[in-house]
Amino acid sequence: MVRFFSLPFSEIPELTITAALDILIVAVLIYQFLMIIRGRRAVNVLFGVCILGVIYLAAIWARLEVLRTILATLVPYTAIALIVMFQSELRRTLARLGRKPFLGVSQLERREYTQEILLAIGHLSHIRAGALIVVERKIGLRTFVESGVNLDAAISRDLLCAIFQAGGAMHDGAVIIQGDRIAAAACFLPLTANTHLITELGTRHRAGLGITEESDCLAVIVSETGRISIAAFGEIELDAGIDRVSEFLTGKLDRRDMLSSPAVTHSSQAVREYRP
Repeated sequence: MVRFFSLPFSEIPELTITAALDILIVAVLIYQFLMIIRGRRAVNVLFGVCILGVIYLAAIWARLEVLRTILATLVPYTAIALIVMFQSELRRTLARLGRKPFLGVSQLERREYTQEILLAIGHLSHIRAGALIVVERKIGLRTFVESGVNLDAAISRDLLCAIFQAGGAMHDGAVIIQGDRIAAAACFLPLTANTHLITELGTRHRAGLGITEESDCLAVIVSETGRISIAAFGEIELDAGIDRVSEFLTGKLDRRDMLSSPAVTHSSQAVREYRP
């Protein structure tokens, strides 16, 4: 039997626990590097460096000695040039790595952006501006993010208040928060199909409840009367205070706490129609 090619499996080294751990660490470092430069000017510079690398390999393959010599001469100075050009970005990145673990948001950052959300909610409630803020948890909300206006901005009180300013272009719809970023605004959410909700709850409350029926996210609703409500785990709690919202945002409360809340316990009359 004629063999056209042979696979060199015998030359592949054995995959050991140490080798697997080595590959995993390198993969995590590459992922974190890509996440750090995502959306920054460094992406374009890195893309340009890759293009120069391809041109250099093409020059070697085509025996273009002049071009190869010029590129080879520039290579030792590339790293220094990048450090000088992006010293501020590198400083911020190192500071960020110093206060943030590789897998998730640090407690300090969580407190910082939680405080920004609470300040925005308190101000919106004070001026009686309607708002719907959805905080993503383990289940992704990418489908709903794509239905709105992409922002990918840092969480801040001023930005949230500006989004929900009456008459603004992004006032209608929901703001979706992913991690420590405002992913999108003016997002369309599914309305709850629960027919037992009382009619006084408007579209904003129904959308906030509907999204929590499809995922494990937390929705904070501010009505135009200044009332703050929380929707989570397919339940809605009316007249929730800032402290209550803070406890949910920081993960101090779970589904059992939601169901045991007096506001939700009384929801058979305050939120839902009575069912025997």
